[in-house]
Amino acid sequence: MPYQNKVDPWGQINAVKSRGMFLGNRGMLHNTSKEIVSVHKIKGWVTCLLEFKGRKREIMAPNTYTELFFLDEATAFSAGHRPCAECRRERYNEFKEKWLSANSHLLEGNKPTIANIDKVIHQERLHKKEKITYSTNFGALPDGTMIRRDSNAYLIWKNKLYLWTFSGYSLADIKIEKNDVVKVLTPKSYVKMFSNNFVPIIHDSI
Repeated sequence: MPYQNKVDPWGQINAVKSRGMFLGNRGMLHNTSKEIVSVHKIKGWVTCLLEFKGRKREIMAPNTYTELFFLDEATAFSAGHRPCAECRRERYNEFKEKWLSANSHLLEGNKPTIANIDKVIHQERLHKKEKITYSTNFGALPDGTMIRRDSNAYLIWKNKLYLWTFSGYSLADIKIEKNDVVKVLTPKSYVKMFSNNFVPIIHDSI
């Protein structure tokens, strides 16, 4: 059986075989039987490289963070994660600059530290362990945003919708007008950041 450590656009952690393009973590979420027993332990949910400086890890080893996996960066952002400051330093710096440019008012006068940014993002991602979503016009959403329709997640990319799965995307045969109201999975501050020319990394199935 595959480990329960693959993250979907809702931020839920699933047991599937597909690994994806990125690693990440939210702290130690597993027990000694390598079972997921917590949604998160920290507010700084990060997205990491699959390989970094030759480091090797045992999956769900005792007393260490739980390795989570994401199809791509758009999936990770939808789930509420952000780039790691260690293994993805350049991307992290770009993220912080673009996030602050689009969302500094959300800090309400607090210092522009990553800890304070993480606090804002945490308020956008979860309410009582449930995914926070919101509704807006389809035409207001930039590339890289994930939306929910029925029970599925779709990626907006180059004026088209792509059905998300753990193994990749497929072009969706759905027509949505610009003024149609849709349910958004990607946190609001990330959507604003995407509108500020920050483009998430997309799986090559597109």
